[in-house]
Amino acid sequence: MNGAQLFETLVFVPRWAASPPDNFRLLLDGRGAGLKHFWIVFHSLHEVTFLLAIIFCWKLAFVRNWLLALFAIHFAVRVWTLAFFAPNIIHFQKIAETPSLVNDLAARVSLWQTLNYVRVAIFMAVSIGLAPLCIRVFHLRH
Repeated sequence: MNGAQLFETLVFVPRWAASPPDNFRLLLDGRGAGLKHFWIVFHSLHEVTFLLAIIFCWKLAFVRNWLLALFAIHFAVRVWTLAFFAPNIIHFQKIAETPSLVNDLAARVSLWQTLNYVRVAIFMAVSIGLAPLCIRVFHLRH
């Protein structure tokens, strides 16, 4: 999932954000990349896996507490995604379907792109934060 986020952030987003609204067609399902289904599946698997990790590590206080903290951060960013990023992408897709003049479109796209760097960095930090926990759990077996 991190690889997909990095690819999307470093390759795909700059492509559709380069000249709004001309490149917004890249966001359309069936005519563009259509990443909606990909992200729904992968985010769902990620959420289930994260929750299972918390359940299975519940008796390991140190691991449980860090997992809960990382999940809280992850959940906050997921809420931010649903509140800001998703509605804006949907709006950009609507512009692609029915081109219209939108005030400050370039500024809105730029803000979306900049905040997306922050969002992806937080998701990457959460993933990196899981690594020491995995190492600690694997060392418990020996």
